Amino acid sequence: MARAVELARLGHGSTSPNPVVGCVVLDAEGRVAGEGFHAYAGGPHAEVVALAQAGERARGGTAYVTLEPCDHTGRTGPCSRALLEAGVARVVVAVPDPNPKAAGGAARLRAHGVAVTSGVLTEPAERVNEEWLTYARLGRAHVTWKFAATLDGRSAAEDGTSQWITSPEARADVHRMRAGADAIMAGVGTVLADDPRLTARPEKARPEMTRPEMTRPETARPETAGSEAARSGATRSGSAVRVPLRVVVDTDARTPQAARVLDDAAPTLVAVAEDAGTDLKADLLRLPRHDGGLDLHALLRELAARDVVSVFLEGGPTLAGAFVARGLVDRVVAYLAPALLGSGPAALGAAGAGTIADLHRLTFDEISPMGPDVRLIARPALHPGKEQ
Repeated sequence: MARAVELARLGHGSTSPNPVVGCVVLDAEGRVAGEGFHAYAGGPHAEVVALAQAGERARGGTAYVTLEPCDHTGRTGPCSRALLEAGVARVVVAVPDPNPKAAGGAARLRAHGVAVTSGVLTEPAERVNEEWLTYARLGRAHVTWKFAATLDGRSAAEDGTSQWITSPEARADVHRMRAGADAIMAGVGTVLADDPRLTARPEKARPEMTRPEMTRPETARPETAGSEAARSGATRSGSAVRVPLRVVVDTDARTPQAARVLDDAAPTLVAVAEDAGTDLKADLLRLPRHDGGLDLHALLRELAARDVVSVFLEGGPTLAGAFVARGLVDRVVAYLAPALLGSGPAALGAAGAGTIADLHRLTFDEISPMGPDVRLIARPALHPGKEQ
């Protein structure tokens, strides 16, 4: 199962709105016969890939899979049926499928005499699939808040300058993480102050999927901003370059028409209040007002409805504070530079913690050097996606 979790990780950033899944098939003697992972939405599932590699050696063997095998027909057939047809005698599952449309694979396998064991290495399997599990369990997009700051927590100098606090190595890592998200989000304050592009520009892009068997199927859905078809440069020839959606949270519709975030480098969605008057030529998402801003729960639900599973939240402190205050940050990625400013804006604005008892507690998952800087990854001590 540990190997299956490693395999699942290989699909991160290319499977939305589907989960990442890994599978290892052992033959009847307990030797590895096949391995597979879900590589892209619409492609063969992990179990199908592993079974194809195993061939007849799968008969009487055991399949280890990080997520309960699906029991429905979508763009591909049910994995439960594929496992039955392959003659697998036992299936070991890490995480049950929370999606009612796809769940039921374990029950079908048991009904046909296959031994099923559940709950093996659940925590690491949930961690590698945390974005999709939040999306499936809570009906909203998963949010990673990223910030860069000095050691004393300043995101910019007193005069507003902020380029560059962190090193080229840290900035390259940010672009890599951006490329793995479905959407990159910022507030209108950041757009007005910095005119960012909000695009993913990794130094080494994910190789294009050019083999015929990796071609994404045509979709009949309209290619509105945020749809999977709009975010992938899919073509009939089979090449596909995935482009994250850009989302601007702009309650009163102040985004300038000439802002770089509205160029043609990537699709953009501008979230504005229902009553905001504007002649902005952009794809607008109108949302209810809430506490002086927008209803962020509604925003994440609307993004999920557009197949946005993961959001990479950047700048500035006001928007980040609003997300933290509402319990909508699922992961924090902080890049800290060994530098001090002593004044200037903090990385996080008001976040609903007026007293020390209301502190937003996190747990560290990773502390890594990033050039001369340090990257910290932390998550809320109580994770809502896991609780439900």
